[in-house]
Amino acid sequence: MTTISAAMVKQLREKSGAGMMDCKVALKECDGDMEKASDYLRKKGLATAAKRAGRAMSEGLIHAYIHTGGKIGVLVEVNCETDFVAKSDDFQEFVKNVAMHIAATNPVGITSADVPPEVVEKEKEIYRAQALESGKPQQMVDKIAEGKLNKFFKDSCLLNQQYVRDPQISIQDLLNGLIAKIGENITIRRFVRYQIGE
Repeated sequence: MTTISAAMVKQLREKSGAGMMDCKVALKECDGDMEKASDYLRKKGLATAAKRAGRAMSEGLIHAYIHTGGKIGVLVEVNCETDFVAKSDDFQEFVKNVAMHIAATNPVGITSADVPPEVVEKEKEIYRAQALESGKPQQMVDKIAEGKLNKFFKDSCLLNQQYVRDPQISIQDLLNGLIAKIGENITIRRFVRYQIGE
């Protein structure tokens, strides 16, 4: 059994943003393995997020971010349950980081459900045509198109995207981590991204 030192707990806390006791428990459960403990905390965050999913969110923050040079602007609304959380540093930093991420990646929607059906159909047609052109058999074309469409959703939908400041995690992981840390239901409700010339 590995001895869990305060330095190990501190290191995991800085890496994950989770509470001290949660980090200590995770390290004990994972016998001091930092990577496994980090995964353990992320899974716990998912469980916490799922438990809180039905709770009402009538508070939050609207944040405006203008990218250097004034060529790109983002307005994002993130909701939470209480005014206390909306005013917390962790919540405000999360909202600011999400706005900067949106400016950098230009997502099509928050989830795949937000992508307009005509965009989905257009993408499918392009992928089918590419598969046929490359000589793939007809029976494989739809499967290939479906796989490419899933990749499109992963790259184009905000919650699925790799977080620009830490590509090891997605925006959904970042959100789940905040929910686990704060203990409230939080959701990215909507956003608008403006770009000069678009």
